[in-house]
Amino acid sequence: MKQQIHYREIDGRSPGFFALLGLIGALILVGLGAAYYMEHNGHYVTGMTNQIVWGTPHVFAVFLIVAASGALNVASISSVFGKTAYKPLARLSGLLAIALLVGGLAVLVLDLGRPDRLIVAMTKYNFKSIFAWNIFLYTGFMVIVAVYMWFLMERKMNRFSKVGGLTAFIWRIMLTTGTGSIFGFLVARQAYDAALMAPMFVIMSFSYGLAIYLLVLMAAYKWTNRPLGDAIIFRLKNLLGVFIASVLYFVVVYHLTNLYMTEHHSYERFVLMDGGVYTQLFWVVQILLGSLLPLLLLYLPATGKSRTWIGISAALVIIGGMAQIYIIIIGGQAFPLVLFPGMEVSSSFYDGVVSHYAPSLPEILLGIGGTAIAAIIVLLGVRVLRFLPVSLEDKYTDPHHETTGTAAQASEATA
Repeated sequence: MKQQIHYREIDGRSPGFFALLGLIGALILVGLGAAYYMEHNGHYVTGMTNQIVWGTPHVFAVFLIVAASGALNVASISSVFGKTAYKPLARLSGLLAIALLVGGLAVLVLDLGRPDRLIVAMTKYNFKSIFAWNIFLYTGFMVIVAVYMWFLMERKMNRFSKVGGLTAFIWRIMLTTGTGSIFGFLVARQAYDAALMAPMFVIMSFSYGLAIYLLVLMAAYKWTNRPLGDAIIFRLKNLLGVFIASVLYFVVVYHLTNLYMTEHHSYERFVLMDGGVYTQLFWVVQILLGSLLPLLLLYLPATGKSRTWIGISAALVIIGGMAQIYIIIIGGQAFPLVLFPGMEVSSSFYDGVVSHYAPSLPEILLGIGGTAIAAIIVLLGVRVLRFLPVSLEDKYTDPHHETTGTAAQASEATA
């Protein structure tokens, strides 16, 4: 029988805590300054054009939103699938999910050029548009996860945690499906227009969210000097390996499907062979650094038991995920629209020409600012409320810990 888990907020009085808080606050201010600069001068100061209308801020925003859904996966495993070893991790999972979603939406709103226009989107709905549905999905996600966290943290409400967890699980699948459908429903773009986009985004969320969760968990317990056993780390890293392989599988199926259909051959040649920076990002960053290398590091005996290499693997997954989103969003727009299939089109409006795009500094700073917003929510959350267990030693998270110890004692007694 495992021992009872106790939760406590972090102390938050050390110089290191205030230094981290100041650094994150400075990044948020820089991001807000970049948003003001772009709004005041117009988007001509960015790398975006009439052809590339979704730039680097959208890459950050979509990545954070997708990762938000996956970050809740740890809590879902506990409440929905009854894996008690993950129960102590559920509170942090919910906090991180809300924080990532808020950070992503902040970038999305500030990248509109006219953030006040969001009021129109929130008051007038076109239900034929997936964007209208996403407003309900995003706001509903935050409310449902917040209620779910209340069920977990309030002892009198614990009996509802399974229902809350199941509702949050279903809603986050819907949320990520909606985000993937933004691209899957865009039939005019050869890079999109695929029903596979929705389930691929769901499994991408599992991988990205768990990678971020793993890094946050390891950093939080390292910096607060709280015990963190190997059992839960190895469980999470094995699960991460499964998700990485699953994303890789969906990527292979997606490109094989496109190669099967003649209308997508030109786009596949663009991404896989002739796309310049997009081809390099795909093969070097997304596939090699973001998928194959982490898999090797997580499962090789020499590196799979090292927390340093596990952390490096999680960081590589995040880098590979950013590259994947960049290729989907930017590469998909850069590839020219096929206005008349089977015919060559040329005009002064860049028809049939691959569009050029280079991220500008304000765009990158806005994306970093949104990430910092997510970070400060997590930092203040664990400082004010009891999201973190005092200890995650193996005796709290490994169901076989005491059994193993008893067996060892019996063996010694027999000897």
